[in-house]
Amino acid sequence: MAYAVIKTGGKQYRVEKGDKINVEKLNAEVGDTVTLDEVLMSGEGDSVNVGTPLIDGASVTAKVVDQFRAKKVIAFKFKRRKGFHKTKGHRRHLTRLEIQSV
Repeated sequence: MAYAVIKTGGKQYRVEKGDKINVEKLNAEVGDTVTLDEVLMSGEGDSVNVGTPLIDGASVTAKVVDQFRAKKVIAFKFKRRKGFHKTKGHRRHLTRLEIQSV
């Protein structure tokens, strides 16, 4: 099975055809096809192709399945014996992709 290591949103993902991954938000509508050009490594079986830092001409195509927000993350700060409590939360914007081809 062919696989690739791609970079998007400052993170790296190992993907194969048919995988569903959650990445940082991409500017695309649900149902659109996106092409991810930053391929760092690709392989099939025992053969591995490593880029320096990217592989020229390699790309991964994926279909946008969903645009959603992650679960809320709470950041709680306090200073003991001072009565200082601060709660702040946020939800990341994510895009769910289904890999079409490597």
